[in-house]
Amino acid sequence: MDNYGVPMAERPLDKIIQTAPRSPGAYLMKDAAGKIIYVGKARDLRARLRNYVGGGDTRPMIPFLVSRVQDIEWILTDTEKEALILENTLIKEHRPRYNVDFRDDKAYFHIRVQATETFPRFQLVRRTKKDGARYFGPYPSSSSAKETLRFLQTVFPLRTCRDVELRSRRRPCLEYQIGRCLGPCVQLVTEEAYQHAVRDAMTILEGRETDLLQNLDARMKEAAQALQFEEAAALRDKIASIRTTLEIQRTASLAARDQDVFGLYREGALTQVCLLKVRAGKMVGKQTFPLIRVGLPTGEILAAVLTRHYDAGHEIPGEILLTEASDDRPVLEEWLGEKRGRSVKIMIPKRGQGRALIRMANRNSESTLKIMQQTAGPDEAMKRLVTALGLRKAPERMECFDISNIGGEYAVGSMVVFSHGVPYKDHYRRFRIRTVAGADDYAMMYEVLQRRYSRKEALPDLLMVDGGKGQLSVAISVLKDLNISGVEVIALAKGGYHTGEDPRGGGQEGRYQVKEGLNYDDADRENIPGEGPKGCDQRSGKMGDRVFLPARKDAIDISRWPAALFLLQRLRDEAHRFAVSYHRKVKEKEDFNSLLDRIQGIGPEKRKALLKGLGDMGKIGEATVIDLQKITGIGRELATAIVAFFRKENGISS
Repeated sequence: MDNYGVPMAERPLDKIIQTAPRSPGAYLMKDAAGKIIYVGKARDLRARLRNYVGGGDTRPMIPFLVSRVQDIEWILTDTEKEALILENTLIKEHRPRYNVDFRDDKAYFHIRVQATETFPRFQLVRRTKKDGARYFGPYPSSSSAKETLRFLQTVFPLRTCRDVELRSRRRPCLEYQIGRCLGPCVQLVTEEAYQHAVRDAMTILEGRETDLLQNLDARMKEAAQALQFEEAAALRDKIASIRTTLEIQRTASLAARDQDVFGLYREGALTQVCLLKVRAGKMVGKQTFPLIRVGLPTGEILAAVLTRHYDAGHEIPGEILLTEASDDRPVLEEWLGEKRGRSVKIMIPKRGQGRALIRMANRNSESTLKIMQQTAGPDEAMKRLVTALGLRKAPERMECFDISNIGGEYAVGSMVVFSHGVPYKDHYRRFRIRTVAGADDYAMMYEVLQRRYSRKEALPDLLMVDGGKGQLSVAISVLKDLNISGVEVIALAKGGYHTGEDPRGGGQEGRYQVKEGLNYDDADRENIPGEGPKGCDQRSGKMGDRVFLPARKDAIDISRWPAALFLLQRLRDEAHRFAVSYHRKVKEKEDFNSLLDRIQGIGPEKRKALLKGLGDMGKIGEATVIDLQKITGIGRELATAIVAFFRKENGISS
């Protein structure tokens, strides 16, 4: 069980989190329908995501969030600052449910311009509204927003006063005197000239600085030719100021371009392509493509991906950024332009913001390929398991056993079956322990295995037990006693030391012996903190999951074969889940029977009727006399006795 009461094998997040990179980035959590329900950012994605299922995040909403998450996607960034900006952009784009309800109220700065006014002004705001104004941002910090605004106010001196001051002022303010305002309040500038300055400023905020600089350069030359040297000098100074102080950001850019950025990562004959979507200068999402297994040149691969992607009807932006172009680049631009109805540029950036976006897309492609290698399909996982463990053949049928009990009480065993790497639930079995008294996990395992394999039906290719060398020796002993051969046996021991590996725990006095005379207490000494095998952290007693094989002293670390390890972990976790669920059912039934047995007049049939009619002990304890009388066989007198019994149990006076 995890910290939220969810069975480990039922959580869809474990495998995803194991593949998360230890890099900065933003993550998007999705529900069963694929809808984004939460967006966050992290300096270390894997560590942050582990907090959700490990109990490190104690916010009240986390259990509700974790119970709904079925998939997690992430976008890698170069720095934590970029992750912060990207998180904000994605939240505004997708409006996730849990960000709206539980996110901190702080918002990032935007620059607002109400262009429909006669004399607009710059405003620094945290919240955007649908009021017809233009909003530019978000900015990663208040200092960067204020610096940008200070620059704009210097180059394009729009008014800073409020509307009421604009209407009531009779003489120019100090801002006009120092050249920081055009003086619209006292008609010192025409409406046309003022709007010209507004348009120039918005061109900068939209990221079209090249267009503006070309326009200003042309106006400067015209003024010089007309012998208007003061105006030409002012335009010259404005051009220099723009070129030296303009701030360009990456993931929440001042540029308002729409771009598709294609990244690529190659490993041998495998190629993974990733698309980052930038809209209005802000990164809004990521898309990955199926793995490509042909050894074509990079330019040809990207050209093929572009053709199929946009031919499928996806939105075509004005700019497409590639890491490398093919000879078909002019033809592709023409074809894309015809489909879009406007020109499309395919660019190969070598420096600056575009190159930074390409690097980010390439990193995301690499991350995706690594994850796909770790999460191979069942057939591939079984092949890698053969290599990792030296098996004779791929185990088409695998069986795993686990024991669940509390100090020997309500002891049960479970058997789960995987066929061709996937659960085969029709063949699952569960066992009530019959012959073992007390907390003797080895004897319980022996009983379960002996009952299962005495039938000698549908024998597995691979038998796995949850535990260390002791459990492995029990399995070997059972097969030997039953004269069963051809079944390969392994034990999977959990990382860290879990209950059941040290038979000296729980106050056990004796030692369970198998035919070969192996002493399990001694055999499991390597599972005791401080006495572990080579490679164990002697101070903490912790290590990764290990596999024990017959006639081999040391455990095998198969972390080099992630797909094989994930398959065994899934098999083990499913056996644990199945055992725990049966253990709870048995315990609830025993508790139910023992409590109701104390009420005179209730026998097996009426116990069964109460359970069927009301569901569980809690509902029976809360039921009224009228509710109980609705149950077949429960009359008013008995119903009154049941209510009185539970009132007394709960300490409620009559």
